[in-house]
Amino acid sequence: QVQLVESGGGSVQAGGSLRLSCAASGRTLSIMAWFRQAPGKEREFVAGISRSGAGTFYTDSVKSRFTISRDNANNTVYVQMNRLKFEDTAVYYCAAGTPVIPSRASDYDYWGQGTQVTVSS
Repeated sequence: QVQLVESGGGSVQAGGSLRLSCAASGRTLSIMAWFRQAPGKEREFVAGISRSGAGTFYTDSVKSRFTISRDNANNTVYVQMNRLKFEDTAVYYCAAGTPVIPSRASDYDYWGQGTQVTVSS
């Protein structure tokens, strides 16, 4: 079994930065990713990273602002979020698995409990 625990959420003003962490227990999984869900909206893909870390992919709205990385020795994935915008406000979830389509939430087997990110304008 795999457990994912997120940390690092909080409140920040627009233009600020946060770094989220996701610590995984159990085996190392192929793809680790971040999703987010704002109130009244569907869960959306944010960023993903391959097992080696060589492959990264992002949704268009966060490209050049967010950076995903992973430390396989410590089974941890990070997302550095810079130049945050009000519309980045959401609960952020870590996910892990072997998705056919990395941006599709239903393809992931394991999820964290989520961490709130609030950006004030």
